[in-house]
Order: sequence, then structure tokens, then C-alpha cells
Amino acid sequence: MQGKGLIKFLVIAVSIACLYALSFTFVTRKVERDAENYAQGDMAREKSYLDSIAGEVVYNLGFAKYTYREAKAQELALGLDLKGGMNVTMEISIDELIRNLADNPKDEKFNAALTAAISKSKTSQKSLVNLFIEEYKAAGSTTPLSTYFATKDNASLIKAGDSDAQLESFLQKEADNAIQNSYKVLRTRIDKFGVASPNIQIQQGTNRILIELPGVNDEQRVRKLLQGSAKLEFYETHANQEVYPLLENINKTLSATLKVASTDDKATTDSTKKSDDLLANLGANKNTKDSAAAKLSQENPLFDVLRPAVYMGENQQMALMPGAMVGSAELKDTAKVNAFLNRPEVKSIIPGNLKLLWSVKPEAKTPNILSLYAIRPAGVDNGPVLTGDVITNARDEFNERNEPVVSMQMNSDGAREWKKITAKAAQGHQSIAIVLDNVVYSAPGVNEEIAGGNSSISGSFTVEDTKDLANVLKAGRLPTTAKIVEEAIVGPTLGQSAIDSGVNSAVIGIVLVLVFMIAYYNTAGLVANIAVLINVFFIMGVLASLNAVLTLPGIAGIVLTMGTAVDANVLIYERIREELAGGKSIRQAVADGYKHALPSILDSQITTFLVGLVLFFFGTGPILGFATTLMVGIITSLFTGIFLTRIIFEWMLERDMKIKVSFPWSAKTLQNANFQFIKKRKGLYIVSIVIVIACFASIFIKGFSQGVDFQGGRTYTIRYDKPVDLEAVRQNLDDAFQKTTEVKVFGAANQVRVTTTYHVEETSDEADKEVLTKLNDGLSKVDASNKYEILSSQKVGPSIATDMKARSIYATIFALLIIAVYILVRFRKWQYSAGAAIATVHDAIIVLGLFSILDGIVPFSLDIDQHFIAAILTVLGYSVNDTVVVFDRIREDVNKPNALNKDFGETINHAINTTLSRTVITSLTIVFVLAVLFIFGGEVIRGFSFAILIGIIVGTYSSIFLAAPAVYDLSKGKHFEEAPKKAEPVTP
Repeated sequence: MQGKGLIKFLVIAVSIACLYALSFTFVTRKVERDAENYAQGDMAREKSYLDSIAGEVVYNLGFAKYTYREAKAQELALGLDLKGGMNVTMEISIDELIRNLADNPKDEKFNAALTAAISKSKTSQKSLVNLFIEEYKAAGSTTPLSTYFATKDNASLIKAGDSDAQLESFLQKEADNAIQNSYKVLRTRIDKFGVASPNIQIQQGTNRILIELPGVNDEQRVRKLLQGSAKLEFYETHANQEVYPLLENINKTLSATLKVASTDDKATTDSTKKSDDLLANLGANKNTKDSAAAKLSQENPLFDVLRPAVYMGENQQMALMPGAMVGSAELKDTAKVNAFLNRPEVKSIIPGNLKLLWSVKPEAKTPNILSLYAIRPAGVDNGPVLTGDVITNARDEFNERNEPVVSMQMNSDGAREWKKITAKAAQGHQSIAIVLDNVVYSAPGVNEEIAGGNSSISGSFTVEDTKDLANVLKAGRLPTTAKIVEEAIVGPTLGQSAIDSGVNSAVIGIVLVLVFMIAYYNTAGLVANIAVLINVFFIMGVLASLNAVLTLPGIAGIVLTMGTAVDANVLIYERIREELAGGKSIRQAVADGYKHALPSILDSQITTFLVGLVLFFFGTGPILGFATTLMVGIITSLFTGIFLTRIIFEWMLERDMKIKVSFPWSAKTLQNANFQFIKKRKGLYIVSIVIVIACFASIFIKGFSQGVDFQGGRTYTIRYDKPVDLEAVRQNLDDAFQKTTEVKVFGAANQVRVTTTYHVEETSDEADKEVLTKLNDGLSKVDASNKYEILSSQKVGPSIATDMKARSIYATIFALLIIAVYILVRFRKWQYSAGAAIATVHDAIIVLGLFSILDGIVPFSLDIDQHFIAAILTVLGYSVNDTVVVFDRIREDVNKPNALNKDFGETINHAINTTLSRTVITSLTIVFVLAVLFIFGGEVIRGFSFAILIGIIVGTYSSIFLAAPAVYDLSKGKHFEEAPKKAEPVTP
């Protein structure tokens, strides 16, 4: 074997990299266990502990040190379905943006077109901007649409009479800016909320932002935080010299107050002691500071965590820095500073014309430090001196010194006010703070009066800083609201149950695969098992290094990958057995087995990988996690199955160790199979046609039970203390909602899943509260003595449901096309692509049909949702996987020298029979693993695992009885290549 040294190096390098990536998870778990022990069940105390050490080094490798915050960012995070928490999709109101850009015109045709566009957007894949322009055209108005947007604020961007294409470009650009700005605002709000490992991302091509908040249990606070409108404001500021005496006074007040509190605490026993202020006393409780530092903390509690803004002046004397920045604190200490400033005795001495606000983010030079600014509210309402609605444009650029700056333009009203504001600020060399969401984005100093409304903002900016600030300024004049259109809440109880189910299924699945491989393949099975275990380690390590989020479908993907990981080994071992049966030595059989199995291994795994790729681009949330795990698993399986096992075999051969690829009982299994598949094909065609017709009949007559993500509405998972009467629950909820409610058993007899389309068109907080009230009214009437709790909830708006259905359809069609194209390119005959397409469509129809037929009969949910689509695509991948292995053998046999002397039907029969043992063994292994998933994986993925389970069985059938025979019939029973004609004798 060539390249053994390189492969050994790769194994060692990848192992070290995976161990390094996973080590962060071990470290953070230990820190969090310490926090739990310290808090003893007090969640606020536990959070405060973690906040307090966020910037402390918890992982020291010698060559690198990591704080808890840095280690947390690199751990293998758990998804909401495993940890509990909240998942929301925010939709930016583009219709509100359009109205604002046009100064809210009263024109009837304009507003009618926008209303019609909003209505159509719920079921269309076109953007609201496109639909609006189309509807306005259809209204037949003679006024160019661009006229409405050619306001004085937009004069530099759009003009009256501009074409629809120019207007569309303008509106789309403004919409993109609004989405980007909303993303940054939401990102800042979430960071302030203090969620561990949040995930926020823009859904490309839409006006939606996906937000995942693991571990959050205060849903009302999250909704209020995320849906509040952001408004850009300009404030005058206080100078540092003015505020420092106040900070000294606050420091002295806190010192005196906390000393009294400390004296009172000493008078109580340890068992009943209640901290007056946990944040103020946390440092002493941790025993991490020496006595001198502890004394400093007691005498200067504020200045212990908030460093005043000072610098070394002349003669090495400390001097106060000029400007509005009055101090700085480490990120971990900002909560403590806020707690100090919010104490009643401190608030009473802070004047009404002073607000202390933090900067939006640390500077690049001090990544763990936030600055505190002194803001001067103005007027009787203590508001800003100017708001962002006067800004007409802002852009990032470079000044004459090639430094990143932001240029800002205002309208005439804004320019007039800005001239007064800057003239006043310039007299005292004061700063003007740019504030959004009570966070300071910048506080540039003013050196001179600025007339004309054109300003340049400079500072210690990076290019990214100026881009962010320009976006904030541009979007500040057009406040757009963001509303929650999709929401999922998973309680920690349900999350823990999912973890238990996932771990159980993973352990049982591993054990089952390991036992089967040894029982069937003897010592070769042991080698395969080593590869499987290392493969699982590699998968976890790669996922951690990619900062992937592990979800329950992701665990299912790992369990499933363990089943398919042995596929490469099965292909190799079956070829080795063939070579041994042909009389070759074990060394030569191993070499030829790997050589001849390689094309089939690559073709079968690449087709499945392509399906994973489709899922990755079209899926969201848990499906994305499943796709990531599937693709990573295929890559690591190929590496361990092809290279690692070969290294082990070579090592065994060098030491003359005995290698066996079977036991006596398994040595002849299906080895001499000679089934007449081509002869019996027509009868099997009839069987398939009958089953497909029955499935079609059920699909069109009975239909499906659609999941909430495909029909819209709200779903709740409810657990009662005791088993509950399903019909009683349904009846009471029908009465409460005044419409039919879907109620199903969810796992145990005391758990139900309720789906309602009541207020399906409404996604507001008020609608959520009304639905929840009616739900509780109905549930409480079932049995007053049987208490219940809501474990999880999910809300999906109609536009989201329509989009999900469309994406699922596109994903399925695209997967079929990409597989067909790959097979056509790989085998260069359309008959192969057609045969594979017939088999995969057959499998998809049967799985769909069985979900329709069995819905309501089996005691678990068979909803058609995103998870089901992922299952269908996985089935298509594995069906083609089996089919390609047969096709590879057909191609190999066709290319043999004596192939032209054989009937093509005999060639196909031989190909199917020689690969039959591999097909059966691989399918059985996967079926065993899926059965484990189905039984032990939990209710959340039971329908998902059931779909793949029946799909694998049907796919195995179609790859043997349909795909290859279809190739035979499509080629009319002849060879693909005609025999070369014999040359006619030449007459001299």
C-alpha cells in the first residue's frame, strides 16, 4: 500500500485536532458543574457566577490561554431540542419600510397595490418589492411609481421618472440595509440579554432573521426585547471632568452601604444568610482575590470594577481624560456595575440630566473592555437633541489620511438643528453621542460648527466599524418593526428527555453494530469496529471544530452514520471473500478487495453526500444539523473505512497475524446466489404498480396530516400528571377555540400534542396570549384533579409555512435532478439515470403513501413536515446508494473481455447476485440501527426514523428488483456496446 506514512500522519493529526476541538466542551462542562454546585439550585446565583468568571482563564494549554467566554464559543453546543430554550424567526416589515420611504402617501392606487402585494406575499416566492411593483403596474396608474419615492430625503438616490428597474434596485437596497441593521440591533440586544451560545443568522434571500436562544426560560422578556422598535438618537454629553466627582461620591456611598450590609450579614447564621446584593458580594464568596484586593474591593467597590478614564500626564501625574467616556470595565463586570448604579441610594444622587450608557462593543485593542459614557438628556422630557429621521444618507469611506470615516448627510430641517447643536458643542469641545437602543455606537468630539448638514465622523475605527455605523445611521431614519412570525419553545424537561433518548439510542446503536460486525466478519469485523468507534470520535471532533450545534436529528444522523459507516467495510470484505474464493492469498485478496471495491464505495457515498448537500442548503434548524452530521459522517466514514482499516490490515499482515473475514456459518451466505431477477421482473413490476396505485389512492382520497410548519398555526406539547382521555381533551379544546383542534398522543399516555389554526393569520403577542388563554381554559376543564404543564410550543405564520413547503418541494426536485445528473456523468448512459430515477420515485411514492395510509392507525405522529422531507431525501440517497453498487458491478461485467458473448440479462443477473450479500448485510445493519432509533430515540424523531426505516426497506427492494431490470428493458435487452464487426476479406 502506497502512502502509508501520509495516512498515519493524517490519522494522528486529525485525532489531535478532534481532541483539541472537543477539549473546550469538557472544560466548559466542568466550569458549569462548578457553577451548579456553587449556586445550589439558585439560577440567578449560577448565572452571576458564570458572568463573574466570563473573562477569567479557565483553560491553559501553555502555548494558549482561554477564558470561559472564549472556551464557551468553541464548545460543541446543544440545540434547543436537547437543551431547551427558544427559537424565533423575526420578519422585517418591508411594507412599513416602503411606506416610510414614500413619506406615507395617501394615493389610493399606491396603497391598494401595496395591500394586494402583502396579501400575495403570503403564498408567493417573489419578494414584496417585486409584487408591489407588479400590482401597481396592473392598477393602470399613469403616475410613475418612482415619483412617490423621489422625496427630498431620497433626492440623491432616486428621481421622479426613473424606470421600474431603477426603483426596484433602490427599494431592494434599502430593504437589505434595513435587514442588516435589524440584524445588528438584534445581535446587540441578544448579547445584552446574556444568553450562552446564541445563534442569530439572516435567512438569505428573505426578510427574515433566525434566532436561537438555548437555555432561555423567560419567553415574555425575550419577545419584548426582540420586538421593541429601535430608534436612532443624538445626545449631548457631559465631560469626564464633570462626572468624576459624582463617581467618587457613588463609590463612597457604596462603600458605606456595603459595610453596613456586611455587618448585618455577619449577625446571621450561614444556613439562613441571604445576600443583600449577590453581585456586590460575589468576589469575596469565590475566594479568588488576595487580602489586599479584597480590602480594595470593600473600600472602593465601584472603582474596583469600573476604572475611571485617566491617563499619565506631565510629571507622571494621573489626569482625567477629555471627552464623554468616563470609565471602562471588563465585560464580566458590567453586570456588577449596573447593579451598583441601580441601587436606590445611588440612583438618588445621580442627577436627572445624566444617563450612563455602555458602548455597543469593545474596541479591537481591548477586546474584553466596554466603555461607559455620560449622556446629557435635553428638554422637559429628557430626550435627545436630534433623532435619526433627519438623516438622508450615510456611507463609509476614507479621509485624506486614508483612515476609515463615516460621512453623514441630513435634510434641511436636520441641517438647521445640527448647526445649532454642533456650534454649542464646539464651544466646550464636547462630544455628541450616537445612541441606538440605549447603546452608544460612537461619541465623536466636535471641534467646529457644522453647517449644511454634511458631517464626517472619525475616530479609532476599523473598516468594519465604519460600515456598521453607516448602516445604523442610514436605517435610523426609517424605523421598521420586526415581528415574530415563527416561534418554538422547548422546556428544559423535554430537552433532558430528548438527551436521554438520544444517548440511549446512540449507545444501543453502537453496541448493535459492533456485535453484528464481529459475529458476521470475525477478525475483519473487529477491524471495522475500530474504524466505527474512531469514526464517531472524528464526527464529534469535526462538529465541534465547525462550531456546529448538536440537535436530536443530529444525534439521529450520528447513529445512522454508524450504520452506514460499515457499508464501505462490507463492500471491501465481500470483495475480499470473492478474491479468496478465487484462490488468491490473503495478502493479494486484501489488496484486490480494496482496489475493486473503491469505485462502488465512492459512487454510493457521493450520491448520499449530494443529498446531504441539498438538505444543508434548503434546510433550517434541526434539519441543518442533520445534514451537517450526515455529510461530516460520510467524509469521516470514507477516511476510516478505506484508509484506516487498510493500515490495520497491513500491520496485521506484516506480523503474520491471522485475518478472517467470516465464520463457518457466514462464509457461504448468499455467495452462490443465482436468482433469476430478469426472468421474474414483470411479476415484480405488477406488485410495485399495485402498491403505488394504492398509495396514490390514499394520498388523493385521505391525504396527509400536515405538521404546523407546513400549514401554519400553533402547536403545544402538554404533559398531565396522569393518563388523560384524548377525546375529552379534543372536545374541550374544540369548544374553547370554536373550531376543530388536532390532538394526538405524544409518547406516553399522559402526554398530548395539540395543534390549532386559531388566529393562524395573526402572529402578534396579543394573538399569542389569546390562543394560550383559550388553550388553558380548554385543558383545565378536562379533569380539574389532573394537573398539567406545557412542555413546548411552536408558532408558524402562514408566510413561513408557504415558504417551507416551497423549499421542501424544490429540495426534493433538485435532489432527484442532481442524483440523475451524477449517475449520467458517472455511467455515461441515460438508461442508468432512468433506472435510478424509476427506483427513487417508486420509493418516495410508497413512503408518502404509507404515511397517508397509516396516519391515525399507528400510535405515533406521522405528520408531513420538515423532518419528513429530510427523511424522504435521506431515503432517496440510500436507495441510490444501493442501486449504484449494482450498476457498478454491471459496468464492471460489461467491460470484461467475454461480456459481448453473454446475454445482457445474464450480465445483470450476475451483477445483482454477486452484490446481493453486500446489499442485504448493509441494509440489515441500517435497519437494526433505525429500529433502535425508532424504539429508543424518543417521540420527537419517531416519525422521522419510521420514514427512513420503511424507506430503507423499500429502497433495498427497488435497487434489486426495479432499478437494474429497468435498465435491461430500457436497453431492449441488448448490450450497451455492439460487438465490433468482423473485417470483410479483401480480394486481391
